Formats: sequence, structure tokens, C-alpha cells
Amino acid sequence: MTDDNGRRRRTFLKTSAAALAAGFAGCSASGGGNSDSGGSGGSGGSGDSGGSESSGSGGDPMLASASSFDPANPAWEENNYLSTALVDEDYQRGSTVDLETMRNREVEEIPHGQPVQETPDNEEEWLDPDTLVFTESPSEDVQGRFEDDFRAVFDRIEEETGKPVEFSKVNSYAASVEAMRSERAHIANFSTGTTAFAVNLAGAVPFAAGLTPDELFGYRLFATTRANADDIQSVEDFSRDDVRVGHSEPASNSGHQAPSALFDQYFGVTAEEDYEVNFSGGHGNTTRGIAAGDYDAGPICSTCMVDTVEAQSDLSFDDFKIVWASAPFPNGPVAYRYNLKPEIQEGIRRAYLESDFAGTAFENRTGYEQFVPIDYRTVFKDIMIIQGYNGVEYTESALGS
Repeated sequence: MTDDNGRRRRTFLKTSAAALAAGFAGCSASGGGNSDSGGSGGSGGSGDSGGSESSGSGGDPMLASASSFDPANPAWEENNYLSTALVDEDYQRGSTVDLETMRNREVEEIPHGQPVQETPDNEEEWLDPDTLVFTESPSEDVQGRFEDDFRAVFDRIEEETGKPVEFSKVNSYAASVEAMRSERAHIANFSTGTTAFAVNLAGAVPFAAGLTPDELFGYRLFATTRANADDIQSVEDFSRDDVRVGHSEPASNSGHQAPSALFDQYFGVTAEEDYEVNFSGGHGNTTRGIAAGDYDAGPICSTCMVDTVEAQSDLSFDDFKIVWASAPFPNGPVAYRYNLKPEIQEGIRRAYLESDFAGTAFENRTGYEQFVPIDYRTVFKDIMIIQGYNGVEYTESALGS
């Protein structure tokens, strides 16, 4: 990264960091941590350490006991935790209060890129397919997702629209966006980091986000290393020459975009400048790679890490240490193409927003039993600021393959 690029990033930071920090500071709900835990990074641990105590192994002096983890004040400046402590407190997700804060904030102007496209007034431009095609980015769920698991959703869409639904599996973020851009897909579940690309390149209209049975949503960025990496105690240590850092994919929010901005902002550690970025191809790969020693550390989507560990019999949450965690990010939304016939759009919205998927294979697979409405302009404000800070251009080449 050149000096000019570095200056550009920091110039953007001066105009957007306050808004970004304010957005994270607003994510301060019960179970979701406060601004100290997510938005303040290097400054988030001032004061009481929450009763931390050393592991007693003579290793990492910052490794605190699980019992000392306080979701409202993790005190990251002073503490590290095995990931078990965070998962036991459901810290991998945010709360509905966090989501309401995002939904209710005023955003007069889209901070980066273009707003969601409006439905065309000209009926000749409306899309009225015989079959609705659904797709989703594959990388956020290491267990894979299959058509049978979505049957409850597809049945509801067919009830509300009169259109059968076909599942189309893709193998990359770029492929999911291209499918909607080319009108080969009409409904999609995009990853968080891909959403802005889908809005800008594919005419996507994000409209719903899933909630768990406990009404939790979203995920965090976990700055992760191995439990026995006693000399990696902070994100600052990622910049050491002997630390190999894994990121997931270029378009991934928590796997690349967010750490590229937040590590720089809060720790003065710049990806691709202070350390070499090694793309793993997905959060599951980063998680397994850290456990196997292929990587020493990396940013990981918290819920993806949970999925990976729970799916691998040879992995345990005690295998991983978290040295910092962000405030909650919105989970990848459901979106439809902007030029679908209005009646179809309305039917898709009803199918998601007026349904209870509790007890279905879909809920078992995804963890979501209900969906709530979202607005791209407000809920994805922080994501757009992060991508603007990173100088992201919404092009197919920037999305990768």
C-alpha cells in the first residue's frame, strides 16, 4: 500500500470515523456489549478489568478466566478470553435493542455507493418470471445449506406469490451477485459484506433480517488466535513478522473489510501494510487454519466460528483465544431484485415477515425462526462507511470471484 493510499484512508477516516464510532457506540444493548466492547477497540478496556485473573499457566498474563467475562465490559485492553467464555454468554450475536438502534437512526445521505433502486414506474420494465429463483452466498455457513432445509420458506413464498421457487446454489460471493444482476436469481440471502455490492451492481433490495429464538441477531468480528499462542495478546501483535494472519475473502465484512478499517482505526495496524493478508477462502477455513497452525491469527465472523467448531468433532471452543471483538454487525439480509413485479415483491415480503419458522428444518439449519424488516440506508450505514474507508469500489473486479 502506497503512502498516498495511506493518506487517503486516513483522510476518509477524519470525515467518517466519528460516524462509525457513533454507530458502534449505539450498539450497546443487553447481551450485546457497550461502546467499550465494540467501538472503542484499543480504548475499550479502561477501568476495572471485570475481575480477570491470569490463567496461572505462566503463559499469557492477559488470559482471564471465563467467570470474569463481562459482556457489558470485556476490558479488551487488559484481558483475553478463550472463546468458550464469549460463546457461553451468546456474545457472538447482538440483541434486538442493537438492531433497533441501527434501524431508528437518521441517515440523510448514503455514505458510500448508491441507494437502493426504486421499482420502475413503467410496467414494461417489471420482471414477472414463471419460477422464482433463490440463491445465497455459500461461505457464511460451513455446513452448507440445501434445498430441503429451505422448503418451509419456499412454500410460504409460493403461497404468497403463486410462483414456485427453485434453489440455485452458487460457490462464491461474486456468483451470487452476478446471478441477481443477470436476472438468473430473483431472491437472495447475501452475506453482510456482499450486500452493498448487490445493491450497487445487481439491483438488490435488502428487506429482512433473521432473528434467533432468543431474538438475537447479527454477529461480531472476533480477532482470534490459538489458545496456546501466549505471545499474541492483542491485535497489535498481528503486525509481527512471525505472525501469519488469515482473512477470509476480499468482499467479506468481518473477514476482511471490517478488520482492514477497524484494526487501522483502533490499533494502528493496517492490513496489507503492517501484515501480509493471506486469503483462506472462507471463515471456516480461517478457523480450521488457525487450529491447524496454517495461520497464527485472523479476523473471523463470530457465528461462522461457532458453526465451524460445532460441526468439527476435533475442535473445541477452548482451542481458540479472542483478543478483541467488535460491536454487532447486521447479519446478511434477504433481498429481492428491484424490478420484480410489485405484487411479487409484496408476496416475498409477506412470506418472510409474516411467518414463524420455529421447529422447521430452516430454523434448525440457519438458527432463524422469524424475520424483521430492515432498511439498507440505516442498518448498513456502518458497513458502507467501512467500505468507503477501505476505498472499495463497487465493481465486479473488486468483488472477486
